[in-house]
Amino acid sequence: MKNISTLVFFLFLSTLSTAQNFPDSQTDGKYYTVNGAKLWTVSFGKGDPLFLIAGGPGGSHYGLRSFDSLSNTNTLVYFDGFGRGKSDTAKNVQEYSLERDIEDLEGLRKAMGYSSINILGHSYGGVVAQGYAVKYPDRVKHLILANSFHSFIMWQENDDNSNHEIRTNYPEVWDTLMKIRERGAISSDPIHQEIYGKVPYGFLYAYNPANFRNRGRKPYPNPFNAALYYQLVGKDGDFIVGNDIGNFDFRKQLQSLKMPILIVAGRYDRVAVPWMMVKYKTYCPQAQFEMFEFSGHNPQVEEPAKEFAIIRAFLSK
Repeated sequence: MKNISTLVFFLFLSTLSTAQNFPDSQTDGKYYTVNGAKLWTVSFGKGDPLFLIAGGPGGSHYGLRSFDSLSNTNTLVYFDGFGRGKSDTAKNVQEYSLERDIEDLEGLRKAMGYSSINILGHSYGGVVAQGYAVKYPDRVKHLILANSFHSFIMWQENDDNSNHEIRTNYPEVWDTLMKIRERGAISSDPIHQEIYGKVPYGFLYAYNPANFRNRGRKPYPNPFNAALYYQLVGKDGDFIVGNDIGNFDFRKQLQSLKMPILIVAGRYDRVAVPWMMVKYKTYCPQAQFEMFEFSGHNPQVEEPAKEFAIIRAFLSK
């Protein structure tokens, strides 16, 4: 994902206010030991379990708390993946991988005692969700892919489109960025991230940027792990995807999935871009596809009533 500094800001400031009776992310949870690491989990609600997988890669569960109201119909299972939030972090960044995230989800399912689960993966979380559904199809009741990516080709389009938008609309930021890149700076360098952070989050990610202003909430530990992010996307991953994100591709496997699938897209999403999102209709023709006309990358913030009604109806099938 783009704009790392602003993304960190978003993860703990931009979600909708949660009602007082919802558990607190920092205190009302439980640790489960999975694949040798302690994973922080916050679970509440009633009904079938719905596991929610955060994006980034590198984001904690805190940025997904906008989905809290779904707890009226489902038991929500939020968790900080390995290296995120309150969960354990790796001693060596090479321990972080897409495969590890997939296996940790399976380990957490087992540790919590569920025979099968519903899954909602947002953004990068949807990449994990797809990988899990392909590897463990019998464990998935329903699969929701929210503003996600089907392949490294689509993630590269995220890079290319985001950079085009920044170059066109924030030329002063782009010029500064090009000057340091000419001197050898790459995406994972702190100065590169600092310059990217000058572009407001809402520019690339929102239909209405005002939906992401003034949402002050108390800080959350390790809300975004930049070292993990660049380990998965590659050292210059904001321009050229590499490592795990430069190699994943579910396009051939999606059509063989048998569980009910819901695809969520945002018309104004400049990251999971619509022209690539609609290709899910070809790669996964059996899925229910929903385009949110007044949303960017987060319909759960910009059109929550509509999205939650669709999700509840989908999960009731």
